[in-house]
Amino acid sequence: MANNGLIPISRFAKYSRTTRDTLLHYDRIGLLSPILRGENNYRYYSANQLISVNVIRSLQLLGMTLEEIMELRNSTTPKLTAEVIEKQIRKIDSKIDDWIRAKKLLLTIRETINSVANINIDEITIKHLPAEAIIIGDLNDFSGNRVFLDAFLDFYKDMSKKYPEIDLNYQVWMINSEEQIKQGNYYRPDRFYFHNPEGHDKRPAALYAIGYARGEYGQTACLYEKMMKYIDENGYEICGNTYEELPINDSCIADVDNYFIRILMPVKLK
Repeated sequence: MANNGLIPISRFAKYSRTTRDTLLHYDRIGLLSPILRGENNYRYYSANQLISVNVIRSLQLLGMTLEEIMELRNSTTPKLTAEVIEKQIRKIDSKIDDWIRAKKLLLTIRETINSVANINIDEITIKHLPAEAIIIGDLNDFSGNRVFLDAFLDFYKDMSKKYPEIDLNYQVWMINSEEQIKQGNYYRPDRFYFHNPEGHDKRPAALYAIGYARGEYGQTACLYEKMMKYIDENGYEICGNTYEELPINDSCIADVDNYFIRILMPVKLK
């Protein structure tokens, strides 16, 4: 430390855990200037300025830009300072909410992918499954010349209007009614739904026949027929809506022919 009690820039950078270049930048933009310029234009700082650097770095870590930090430091009254801080707190809260939503989405996708790890794709099983939260759309409209894509886009549009607060990034799967399945109509789902763990609707707890196949939407006729035959031969019958899921889809694989389809068909003994 110099005789006058000030700290030269190189040592000040070390104490403040920053760099000389960073301090020079702060000086150029007027954010933090040295107390004294000595011989050869060498910069000296006071001990109190260590606190200032720590505050600047902390605010940067919280997402504030250097311009916003300058605005805060240039505020001339406690009231103005409090207003700037409140503005930044709202921004931080918004970012936290975004990160929490993103984490929930990623956890759901990971759980879905892991749920089909080491599955025997040729095997049909009958298993009791607990209820699961979902968000169900309105009944699909296939009147006239309307096709699958029309209904799919309507689902997104309607859900966005009906629930403006929900995350539309969750996977969209399908529901086929018992009547549709018994009639062999597998290509026009009655409804779509979001696989959202915070949904207010439920896939009911029930005994389900569970089957798997590879392919994309609309390539499940053979699996439905195979499952209906298996159910009948083992003394069961369908007893409710069937849920068609794509746990492996374009979120984790590029080839649509290798999408992984899972069908959950509620059953009961005859």
